Amino acid sequence: MNQLLAEIRLYPGGGLTGVGNLGEATGQDTAINMFSKIISSVIGIITVIAVIWFIFLLITGAVGIMSSGGDKAKVQTARLRLTWGLVGLVVVVAGIFIIQLVGSLIGLDILNVGQMIRDVGI
Repeated sequence: MNQLLAEIRLYPGGGLTGVGNLGEATGQDTAINMFSKIISSVIGIITVIAVIWFIFLLITGAVGIMSSGGDKAKVQTARLRLTWGLVGLVVVVAGIFIIQLVGSLIGLDILNVGQMIRDVGI
């Protein structure tokens, strides 16, 4: 039996009702889990953006060195672009480890926001 895509029931009541499960949070525990997922997603997105920016700086710096034609000022600008791209990537990656270290020193799992909120008792 073939069924059209429009005839498939996507929600128990049929049809679409809202976006995502934001309206389904009931109680403190699910709200904490949702907040934890949001923070985790933001950290992941920022890390991905930093890696993409590093790749962009790496490519533009390499093209700048290749197209400099021996001009020392252009080579220096391209080297600075490569250096700052690498420094930025190291800062982003090291920041995650530093936050985890600080959290373990004070006894909180900072990167696991949901558990940290439960431990603190907010």
